[in-house]
Amino acid sequence: MQAMDLRPDNKRDPALSAGSYGKGGAWTIRLLPALALCPSMVRAQDLLTPWQRNPTSFWLTMALGLIALVMLVYGVRQTLFSVQRMWGAQRYPYAGIAQAEWPQVTVFIAAHNEEKVIADSMRALLKTDYPQDRIKVVVVNDRSTDRTAAIVDAQVHAHPDRLVAFHRTSGKPGKAAALKDAMRHAVGDIALIFDADYTPGPGLVRQLVAPFLDPEVGAVMGRVVPRNVSTNLLTRMLDMERAAGYQVDQQARMNLRAVPQYGGTVGGVRISAVQAVGGWRDDVLAEDTDITIRLLIGGWKTVYNNEAACYEEVPEEWSVRLRQVHRWAKGHNQVLLRHAWPLLSSRSVSLRERLDGLLLLNIFLMQPLLLLGWVIAVSLYYMNAAEALTLFIPGALLVVYSALGGFSAFLQMAYALLIDGQGRRIRLLPWQLLSFVVCMPVVSSALWASVSERFTKKELVWNKTTRYAKQVSA
Repeated sequence: MQAMDLRPDNKRDPALSAGSYGKGGAWTIRLLPALALCPSMVRAQDLLTPWQRNPTSFWLTMALGLIALVMLVYGVRQTLFSVQRMWGAQRYPYAGIAQAEWPQVTVFIAAHNEEKVIADSMRALLKTDYPQDRIKVVVVNDRSTDRTAAIVDAQVHAHPDRLVAFHRTSGKPGKAAALKDAMRHAVGDIALIFDADYTPGPGLVRQLVAPFLDPEVGAVMGRVVPRNVSTNLLTRMLDMERAAGYQVDQQARMNLRAVPQYGGTVGGVRISAVQAVGGWRDDVLAEDTDITIRLLIGGWKTVYNNEAACYEEVPEEWSVRLRQVHRWAKGHNQVLLRHAWPLLSSRSVSLRERLDGLLLLNIFLMQPLLLLGWVIAVSLYYMNAAEALTLFIPGALLVVYSALGGFSAFLQMAYALLIDGQGRRIRLLPWQLLSFVVCMPVVSSALWASVSERFTKKELVWNKTTRYAKQVSA
């Protein structure tokens, strides 16, 4: 048998030169003599065809494979959370505390142009069963231009021993900046924080304070439940989303001793712990995620209490919903850019918490990555690169990704509905795909904004969520 001359000689065959394969192609040429000795294997030239025709297709294929792998990691993570929440052991370490030496607590109600809902929130907190001599309610009226201030003052006048008004008329915009200024009115070491559209039940303050009896706890988060679910299709879908995020995702992270997230709306912090990690930052939109990660790095625990439910008003219009998603994604990515490396390099955080914390920080990168993957896939199709895809991306990876990576978020919604006894609403799941697709460009633009503003130092802009409740008089 005459040996084949497969040396990369530009004079003989330019198509087989090392330069035509890019920087990564030279190693493949060294394999060609071995392939030539095995008649049963594909011809060496056939193996190299995708690179020879267009080296760009190779690198695009590698990028697509990496995106599929990252998405698969998240798919496995979310599926694991779903299975654990459905059939695993549940942890409610502080739920049984009914009597204790309850500490002094300050409750802050964050309000900016909240004339439609602020009265209900204050009245709900006045009905709490927490010892009245150990609770102080501070209404933080942040630069409101509507009737919020008048409504707050009327309630304070009626209950001067229970309510305190803090009218903020200047300073940086944003909830974090307002809380930073309002903290000087705090009494005790525990601060609970509610948004103005939340209506806590009588026992909620006790449920949120109970975990703070553990001196290692730095933050506590309760469950958020929409109260305007029946308004339209969007509110029904957001109710499913909230149920998945809290009933399944948050509780599973609590069960697995991973990283439950302080949400900043139905929760509380230990003031001394926040001060130990640098205090409230007024230059971030997602102050709750920022505090979660900084407390984690500082060695403090965040606790999720699934029984501490509080009711909120979710957006009823798509324009409002998309602005809210943009703010969340942008703020989350700000925290990612600041704290990803400190988290990974922290010696006080366990490996499990570091990995879960990093995945938590990157959660709003999934939609931009998926959108990029779609663009690459379409580009490869028009480049006739099907052969490169089959050679360099294992079929098993695509099958597993399709089974787990693509549908794991919807699996969490389905399990949450089953746990809540609302299995019939699973028929709305196909509509969630529409919501996911609609939010993709919004989340992608938020990523660009968070990266660009990190270098331009652009002033923070806070987009308030529209309220729909009927206006309540003082």
